[in-house]
Formats: sequence, structure tokens, C-alpha cells
Amino acid sequence: MNDASENKPENHKKHICAGLLAHVDAGKTTLAESILYLSGSIRQMGRVDHQNAFLDTYELERSRGITIFSKQAKFLLGDIEVALLDTPGHVDFSAEMERTLQILDYAILVISGADGVQGHVQTLWRLLKHYRIPVFLFVNKMDQNGVERDKILGELKEKLDERCLDFGETQDQEEFMESLAMCDETALERYLETGRITSRETAKLISERKVFPCYFGSALKIKGVDKLLSGLEEYMVCPFYPEEFGAKVYKISRDPQGNRLTHMKLTGGCLKVKDLLAGGEDGSGVRWEEKVDQIRIYSGAGYETVSKVKAGSVCAVTGLGRTYSGQGLGIESASEAPLLEPVLTYQILLPEGCDVHGMFLKLRQLEEEEPELHIVWEKSTDEIRAQVMGEIQIEILKSMIQERFGIEVSFGEGSIVYKETLETRVEGIGHFEPLRHYAEVHLLLEPLEPGAGLVFDTVCSEDMLDRNWQRLVLTHLREKVHKGVLTGSEITDMKITLVDGKAHQKHTEGGDFREATYRAVRQGLMSGRSILLEPVYEFRLEVPADKVGRALSDIQKMYGSFSPPELEEGSAVILGSAPVSAMGGYQREVIAYTRGSGRLFCSLKGYEPCHNAEEVIASIGYEPEADLENPTGSVFCSHGAGFVVPWDQVPEYMHVDGGWRLKEEKKEEYPPELSVSSGSDFRESWQNEKELEEIFVRTFGPIKREKIAWNRNHVPSGAGEKERRPRKPDSQKEYLLVDGYNIIFAWDELKELAEVNIEGARNKLMDILCNYQGYKKNTLILVFDAYKVEGNQGEVLKYHNIHVVYTKEAETADQYIEKVAHEIGRKHQVTVATSDALEQVIILGQGAARLSAAGLREEIQAANIEIRNTYMGTHKGNKNYLFNHLTEDMAELMEDVRLGRKTLDE
Repeated sequence: MNDASENKPENHKKHICAGLLAHVDAGKTTLAESILYLSGSIRQMGRVDHQNAFLDTYELERSRGITIFSKQAKFLLGDIEVALLDTPGHVDFSAEMERTLQILDYAILVISGADGVQGHVQTLWRLLKHYRIPVFLFVNKMDQNGVERDKILGELKEKLDERCLDFGETQDQEEFMESLAMCDETALERYLETGRITSRETAKLISERKVFPCYFGSALKIKGVDKLLSGLEEYMVCPFYPEEFGAKVYKISRDPQGNRLTHMKLTGGCLKVKDLLAGGEDGSGVRWEEKVDQIRIYSGAGYETVSKVKAGSVCAVTGLGRTYSGQGLGIESASEAPLLEPVLTYQILLPEGCDVHGMFLKLRQLEEEEPELHIVWEKSTDEIRAQVMGEIQIEILKSMIQERFGIEVSFGEGSIVYKETLETRVEGIGHFEPLRHYAEVHLLLEPLEPGAGLVFDTVCSEDMLDRNWQRLVLTHLREKVHKGVLTGSEITDMKITLVDGKAHQKHTEGGDFREATYRAVRQGLMSGRSILLEPVYEFRLEVPADKVGRALSDIQKMYGSFSPPELEEGSAVILGSAPVSAMGGYQREVIAYTRGSGRLFCSLKGYEPCHNAEEVIASIGYEPEADLENPTGSVFCSHGAGFVVPWDQVPEYMHVDGGWRLKEEKKEEYPPELSVSSGSDFRESWQNEKELEEIFVRTFGPIKREKIAWNRNHVPSGAGEKERRPRKPDSQKEYLLVDGYNIIFAWDELKELAEVNIEGARNKLMDILCNYQGYKKNTLILVFDAYKVEGNQGEVLKYHNIHVVYTKEAETADQYIEKVAHEIGRKHQVTVATSDALEQVIILGQGAARLSAAGLREEIQAANIEIRNTYMGTHKGNKNYLFNHLTEDMAELMEDVRLGRKTLDE
């Protein structure tokens, strides 16, 4: 262990972080040994089977021959210092691997040439795509008999990406250049102009995930590894880092002396010993600051201490006690929730006489290092439970507990980890007011798409609740695993928005809002309709052709779904999905009825509605109102004493009514030719102008906009729920912003067309609005969501006489409309056509008028009628004079033009 000087030449090198990923037994750790040996970082290659691999630093890893924890090694590649991270390949330790993905600049995916693309490899590929990590592929074990290069490359193109190209032994350079150019339009144009693609252009394609270089060889025999290293040196590009400090924490561990290590990658600036690092707010609203005692650069089991590291470096820091995996420090933001997580929970059985609470606190140290364990102490039953990926991880945990704490534990039978979400949106109210305490919180709970997790936001006015209290509410929402009300399982896939709240100037304390927030979530869940979710496996089943019938029958019995079987070299391949609860132990069955020739590969697909929800709910027998740790009711105060109000009576006692209470209302009837579908249960319930304005004023304060005289002459009769449109001054330009998909799915005929062809529905709406704009002469902007299109930069088109906008990635139509309304609403008259309830409230705050989907349809119908009556009316006599059919205002304008008092431009 050596101290490194701050002025060492290494500190001025470029830094790249590359990770090794693979299915278990693909030869990943052996490849790491070859890379370190060829680059001169180690003098002798170790071997996994000899239990002397450089990166297998843990005794259990050496004895079992598998990687359990991610390890770091460093080596030089020209003027680049590479931090090489070796990650676990076994499915049971996928969470450890995924944590490492947060900091990678490049990934090296190792494929076994003998086994091809296995199920876990495809899971890894999806993760790499999700985290947008450029990938180099190394096909290992090419020295084994029967392994064909072209066949493997074809499999990579078919099962991973067709842009996987052989960068190794390319015989025909022109053919290679053509294949490379076909991966990108810009590269193709460049190739057609110059006849070649430069290394810099190729490197750019790789960094943008438009090309995936493939190399072939044998790591054990050090064949083809040198070409991989040459490719890495030539094509890896160092990222640009800002000057301001930022770091991403990806792992917590402890060294043999028990020192807590925070493993991080610097994403900006530099870090020095004795620097103060600050973290986010804790439950009391106080930010923490801790000093960096030591900076270590690990390589295998050893490390060197340095006094300073620069952006791009991967290091371990001592002295920090409040950091956690996925945390962002400085300018870096926190990581998103991991995609891979355990689906089984086990009871940890302690030896007789063991202190349960003391053991729970010790196990929480393991949870810091393995966050997916979710160690929970059930006080009611005095049980400690942990979430585990599989049997191998259980064995490792037993060994770690024995080694670290000297206690021998066992694990009970595993049970499925269920989750819960909402079917419809609902408001939750929480009130906490024992004597000399006060807090009230109103939350809007809305379901999100599967896999979205929990999203928190606030739209509460600071006039109602101070910003510091709002931040505290959001902190309390994030800090706790909130239980559902069906089985007490964790909730997911919903957005929770703070919409209202109230504090007392004298009596409110931080803990009051914790209680009110928790109770608001529970009260909302009790008030709404919840859905039980279960984990679902995505599987690939390979069986002999004569066993297909048995396999399909089994899948149906397991409540699974599948695509038609495909024949591959005498075997049938079945792809599908099935509940985890039904697939337990099926691997052994496959081996039994196929006599060892069948193979089953499973990976977690996600959570879907439970196939036997009623049975599961009944068997768990959870009573939400009896759960004293998670109360559903609220505490109010009367005559100096607090009293508990049941959840279903809380709305009658609440102190704040900002108008957010969601009520089922009778659907408004429309004439047949103007029929409008609701689009959602609450889509049209906010259309009453007076009610909506009162809601806004109570929630956000007075509406700030100029008073404009109303023009009732241009409002179609029977508009009903549509807002009366103000007359625009002559100097003011009128804008109409239309939420495209909102309108499409609100109008029956467009909705039906969209189910068949969404593009046809868009085109029909564009034509309708073109005709309408030609009559109204306003500036019409039609906005469509394109926020889910990966890499989309947004687009603005001119379609005849209207503007069509496709939003950029991660920007919804609502966000775009709000932004535009805010920017131009101060100088011009803006109307927004949407039936989104919350969007309408926000639009009021921008000083813009609003128009529902029904109102827009009525205006268009009225405009069509007026066009027919005005310009295509019946002829009187043999001649048709234009002035006879003009409106009074238009006739007056035309007379001014005829007499020269005005021009048409005016």
C-alpha cells in the first residue's frame, strides 16, 4: 500500500470506466486476467479453477468459482487509464451487477461461443440498452470443437442487434465499410461521398450505440484478446466532465478492518482528502456534511491511497457514514430505481436465545452493501425477513453472517414478493393534530404504466403551504416503503402529488408532517380501488420436438402465455411468460421429462396483475385497519384533546378544501353528432368554468390576467360546458394550442380510427383543424406526444395552414403546451384545447383560456354550419351577391375596404 503524490503523471491521464458482463461460466473473469496480463498490470495469469484469479478476492468466490461481488482493477491503454470492473454473472447476483452499470462508460459483453446467446445474456442486453451504455462484444471459447464464427455472429445479429459487426479478422475491407455505413444514415452519406469511414467516425457510432463491435477468441489461451484491446484503445472516447464536483455512489462495502467504504465514480471536478461532502435531507429536514478521510484506488485485493482524484476516476472513500448505493453527490443526481430485484422473501431463522433486535441492527449493515435484501423486522411476529434472488445467494448470506457476526442462521421457505398499485386516481387526506401539534396533507394518487415505480411531485401553492414544509412532505414520501391495503405489500407504479396542505405557525413540528403524510397515503389507498401485482418470468424453453405438447400443456397450467414454438436444429424453442409463483421448481421438471436434454432460461419480466388475486389476498389475511404501524385514519383535536377519525370520515373533518376532491359525476349528454367519450373516469368532471376557477383560486391564488371584454356573439349556441371566449383586441394575435392525442382519444370517430391506424387518426385531425383554422384565421399549433421515442430531438412541421409539433424525448405535450402558454400568454390571447383536468387548472394560471375536447368539437361543428350558411347558401334569383351573405361585421369591413378607408392587410 503506497501513498501517491498529487502530482503523479497518472492524475493527468484520461480516465474511462469499462465493465465486464456475461452469463455465468462464459469466461468473464478469465478474460479479465488476460486483459490485465497483456496490459502489464499483472505478471502472471491466474485461473478460476486454480482458485488464484486476481479479481476473485473473496474466499467463497474462489471456492465456488463464481464472481459474487463486483471488483475493480486498473490498467493502462495508451494514454488512457482504464478502471475495469468485473461484475457477477450468476442470476442470483444480478442486483450487484446492475448497480455497477450506473457508472460505466463502456461495457464488454462476453459471450460463450459454445453456448451462444443465453437467456441471461438477453437480459443483460436489455439493461445495457436501458442505461444507454456502448458495448464491445467478445465471443469466448472459440477454440472448442464445433464452434463456428459465422453462426455465432448470425445469432448475435438475430437475438441482440443486427448492427453487431465483426471487427476482428475482416477479409473484405470494402464489404466491412459498407456494413458499417449501413448502420447510420450520416455515415452512409459520408461513405458515399468519400468511400471510407474514419476511426473517429467509427468511434462516434460506437459511443452512440449505433454499432456494436464483435471480437472472437479464447481468453484462456490469450487468443484474440490483443485485438480486443487494440479496438478498445482505438475506439473508446473519454466523456466530457464539468469543472464542478459531482460523484455517483454505486456500492457500499467494508474492508477486513471493518472500515466503511463508499465506492464512487467522479462525474465532475475533483475530490481531495479532507474535503467536506454533503448529502440530502434526512427526516428532520437537516442536511449532513462529512469529511473524506482517505481516498483509495483499488486493484484486486490491494489498493493505493491518493490525495486527489479527477473526474472519470473510480475510487473508494472512507469517513462517510450516511452514503448509500445510487446516491448522487454534488451536481450529480440520484440513480433511478433498479430494474432487477428479488421476487422471493424468506424468514431468517435465528438460533435459540439470539437477540432479535440486536441481530436486526447487524443485518442492516448487510443491507447497506446489498440494498435489494430489504431487511424487515416484523414486530408483531418478532420475525426478520429478507428478499433474496435465489438459493445460491442464500448460501452466500449464511456464510457472510457466520463470518462477520459469528452467528449461524438458516432460512425458512420462500414466499412471493407481491406489490400493489391503484386502478384509478384518488385523493388521500392525512391530518395529525394531537394537543400542540398540527399538520394536514392532501395527496393526489394516480396510477402509472407498469414498471414506472413511484414518482413524487408537488403542485401545492406556497401561499397554502411553505416551500420548506412541501420539501419535507416529499422527503417523507420517499423515505418509507409504503404498504398497500390488500396484502400489506409495497406499492408501486403510481404518481403521488402534493396538492394541498396546512401548517400551524406555532404548533407544527417536522414529525407532524411525517404522520400526516403517511396517513394521507393510506387514506387514499383505502378510498381508491387497488390492484394486486405479482412478479412474472419471461422464459425461453428448449425441449425436444416430441415434448412440445407436454411443454405447452404445462405453460397453460401455470397460467402462462407463449408464442408459437420454433424449430431450431431438432429442438423446439418456446418463448413466453408466466407467474413466478407457478414456475417454482419447473426447471427440475423440464430436466426430468426431457431426460436432461431440455433447458429453461428465466428472467424477471416485471409485475403484472395477479392471476389469483382473491386467493392470495384471502391467504395473507391482511387487515389494513388493524395495522397500527401504518394507520389509515387521522387524528383531530377537540376541546384540548386529540381523537382518531376513521379513514372514511376524514373528508368530513378536514380543514383544507382546495377543490381537489374527486367526485363521480353523471356523464354529460351531448347531441349524437357531437358525442364525446370521456377518455377517463374523471376527464370531463372539471369542465364547469365557475368550479374550475374557484379550484384554481383556492389552490394557487388569484388568476393574474388582463380583463378583456367578453364577446358572446361568436359563441355557438348550446356550447354548454365550453368557456366563453374573450374578444381579442385588434393588436392582439390569437393562438390555439391543441393537445393532439387527448383530442383523438376523446372523439369517438377518431378513437375508433386510432385503434386501427394511429397515423390515420392524426392525419384526419390535422385536416379537420386545417379547415377550422381557415375559418378562424388564428395561429393553430397541434401538439403530439413523442416523449417515449428514444433519442428523439423533437420536430416542428408546417402542415398546410397549421403548425404540428412532435415533442422531444422526455417532454410531454402537457409540458410543451404549458411552456408555450407561459411564454406567449403575456402578449397574446392563448386558448388551450384539452380535457386533461390538471392541465386545465395549470392553464388558468398562465392566463390562458381553456377549451375542452367537447367544446372544441362544438366550435368546429358550429364553424362548419356557419361556413355553409355564409358561403354556400341557397341562391336568391339568378345572381348571388357576396355582400348579401356576409355577417354584419364582415360586411362593414368590406365596405371600408371598398371606400379605401382600410386595406385587407389591416
